[in-house]
Amino acid sequence: MPLDRPLALTQGDPAGIGPDITLVAWASRQKYDLPPFLFLGDPAVLKARAVMLGLDVPIREADSDSAMSIFQDALPVLPIAAGAEIAAGEPHVATAKGTIQAIQTAVSLSLEGKAAGTVTNPIAKSILYQAGFGFPGHTEFLADLAERATGKKILPVMMLAGPKLRAIPVTIHIPISQVPAALNADLIAETCRIAHHDLKTRFGIDKPRLAVAGLNPHAGEDGAIGREDQDIIHPAIFKLRAEGLHVFGPLPADTMFHDEARARYDVAICMYHDQALIPAKALGFDTSVNVTLGLPFIRTSPDHGTAFGIAGQGVARETSLVEAIKLAGNLALTSKAG
Repeated sequence: MPLDRPLALTQGDPAGIGPDITLVAWASRQKYDLPPFLFLGDPAVLKARAVMLGLDVPIREADSDSAMSIFQDALPVLPIAAGAEIAAGEPHVATAKGTIQAIQTAVSLSLEGKAAGTVTNPIAKSILYQAGFGFPGHTEFLADLAERATGKKILPVMMLAGPKLRAIPVTIHIPISQVPAALNADLIAETCRIAHHDLKTRFGIDKPRLAVAGLNPHAGEDGAIGREDQDIIHPAIFKLRAEGLHVFGPLPADTMFHDEARARYDVAICMYHDQALIPAKALGFDTSVNVTLGLPFIRTSPDHGTAFGIAGQGVARETSLVEAIKLAGNLALTSKAG
């Protein structure tokens, strides 16, 4: 069953590889059997980058209604000014406003039902910070937009989903020194509940199996290497089991990610950013997708950054963006109320 609405694809940082991989993805739309998407960004940036890359990609201004009929013949673009003259690989703080506006517009279209979901190209957080951006990253900003639109408290849960592993960090963009203080049983439990809910209602897994990593080496080894595993993580797991969730751990993180271990669970719940993202990217750097769970709309993203050093050179791989678009489309078709 095809989508009846386009996905909203944001430009990301216009000086990065977002325009590159968007153009290649559209040019390969039939090869990858991509669902239709509407690009939110500056048409002039796309046209200039297409020339640099030697791509013949027709670009046509559109909105969420016209994008569906346009997509097979041209790349539909909802114009949002970049804010500065763009040179590939040279980020500029003046583009922050347009980058943020593209994200806001994508979320609005998704919440209004005019887009089937949001796919975000990579942003440069340091550039946004210079412009006064007040969020650690994409994930937290999306949650704030959803909260303001719905009036409901949102806990965004970042999941890296690839063909070999789904992994979720309980804490995300904070220094490693702050992780132990940030962890508590309620946060771990709520993260697991959201993972369970979305895996069931969006991914179609009837009885999700959640493997929870320990924080310390050897999951604390009965308190010999730290008490957090016994005092924080284990109580959260005990509570979730009482609620009927299939959750087990805490497990030593160094034995959770080999082939046999991964066959026992549907998602790994990790305690901090790199504990989740290192194995996820090692097992599928080009094929893993960043999915934000807990939002009232679908959101996916490539699992890589802006890659300014190769922007405009024709060497950026479109694979992760393609997987993000395909996954968003599949989730839009399979999601159900829950």
